[in-house]
Amino acid sequence: MHSRFTLPFHFYFPSPSSPLLSRFLVGANHTSARFCSLTVIMEPATGKPSLFRNILARALFFGVFILVVRFAYVVTITGESCNRGDFCFFSMPQSLNFAIPGAGVSAIVGNDAVSRADPRRELYTSKEWIRDVHFYSSVFQDLISDGYLSPHSKSLCVETPLGQEVFALKDIGVEDSIGIFKKAAKPLVIKGEGHQIPFYENTFDFIFTGGGRLDVSARLSDFASEITRTLKPEGFAVVHIKANDTYSMNSLLDLFSSCKLVKMLGMEGFDSSMPFVREIVLRKETGVVNHEGKKIPDGSSGNKCSVPAHKRELVEKAEPLIEEEPLKPWITLKRNINNVKYLPSMVDISFKSRYVYIDVGARSYGSSIGSWFRKQYPKQNKTFHVYAIEADKHFHQQYDSKKKTVTLLPYAAWVRNETLRFEINRDPGQEEVSELKDKGRGMGRIQSVKSSGGEVDEIQGFDFAEWLKNTVTKSDFVVMKMDVEGTEFDLIPRLFETGAICLIDEIFLECHYNRWQRCCPGVRSTKYERNYGQCLQMLTSLRDSGVLVHQWW
Repeated sequence: MHSRFTLPFHFYFPSPSSPLLSRFLVGANHTSARFCSLTVIMEPATGKPSLFRNILARALFFGVFILVVRFAYVVTITGESCNRGDFCFFSMPQSLNFAIPGAGVSAIVGNDAVSRADPRRELYTSKEWIRDVHFYSSVFQDLISDGYLSPHSKSLCVETPLGQEVFALKDIGVEDSIGIFKKAAKPLVIKGEGHQIPFYENTFDFIFTGGGRLDVSARLSDFASEITRTLKPEGFAVVHIKANDTYSMNSLLDLFSSCKLVKMLGMEGFDSSMPFVREIVLRKETGVVNHEGKKIPDGSSGNKCSVPAHKRELVEKAEPLIEEEPLKPWITLKRNINNVKYLPSMVDISFKSRYVYIDVGARSYGSSIGSWFRKQYPKQNKTFHVYAIEADKHFHQQYDSKKKTVTLLPYAAWVRNETLRFEINRDPGQEEVSELKDKGRGMGRIQSVKSSGGEVDEIQGFDFAEWLKNTVTKSDFVVMKMDVEGTEFDLIPRLFETGAICLIDEIFLECHYNRWQRCCPGVRSTKYERNYGQCLQMLTSLRDSGVLVHQWW
């Protein structure tokens, strides 16, 4: 017996075998197992309503019913909300089959993914899409052959805007695959970003990021950490990058400290934006490993460090040191800055967590930070945080307006934490008056013996090497300029002693010695006891140790 509702007309819900189906049928499309056929039977209500009222009521309820059915389809079948362009009111989708030639198994996109009205239909049949999927299918098939990927691997593609990589994985039989990007592109890509992957730790057997997207990440360290976090132990991460120099490769590996390098190879890219691809295969290990895959034990491994080979190679490309003592060092050394081969001009510095410039003996902001580093140092469009270390309080106020970009340390860089005597000398013939006050003011130096007649203050010294180890890591890019009025002969050995020297990528060092005086031809300065030969020996020793050091004036 059929259910009956007392309305202007009646609704019956019979069984599928009922003969009443022939009277009035509104059926759903049989394209999905999740969408069941629905039969609506309408009979005239009792009584004698007018013909016009009866027709109007039937038309109204029929229209509402069609809208409800369409809305139910969109929400339950495609998993999407209504689009303003179609008002959830266009025809039901038809099955679409797209075959990617040369990729092995044909890739099928059914009506639960793309409809004829969906703009993705055009995307999935474009030459660019087919080219990309063909490239990634070939890459993944090679990885399966090498044992880094299998059809049963739970896989994630990171930062894939459209999902070609996911499509290729499914095409070759790796069905449990999904991609993430800041804007979802369902059904292949859900919302998520490389620096904040929306999955629990140890979730995936295989993680891939291609297209050189790691090269341009603004949060590179977080990107690498998230891949490592969500990858299962013994799982594989595969990265495609643009960079091809040894320095970049090692910088990248430093970011994946819990992974072992398994394989590295070069291949041709698939478009002009990335003509060369460097593929790196990593396996997640327990603990921290070095680039050769050997585990580093937990805890301190001592203070000694060895500058890695890839940094030593760069020293050989540096400009030569000035072997002979210059007669006019204030001219020769200043001109020499034009010959400097800066590290960022030789390598790609993209794969670093942070970018740091440390000015030890900074003096005023315009002395070297504003006049040289900001304007001349090649930064590859990276934003550097600047630390200005300056003990002379005369210059401190100049940094008040630079607090957002410069951190001032109003202390003296030293070999331990202690109070020091700090002497300020002035150039001969200059007095601390009027507009000559800053220009005539000499550099401050630590005075451990009786003052030689300059202005002497007591200031706080700090262990610079230990501060450096607590402030930066080997995954940071660190540039240092040191102009400390002779204290370099104390600080440089301390950097080696503590292992902090390995944290510095590039040094600009002014070595102070009994140079010829500008004011008095033929007369040497008595301010410093060291000679040029000792300075040259220290600079040569730094380079022999693999440290890229340049002569500063």
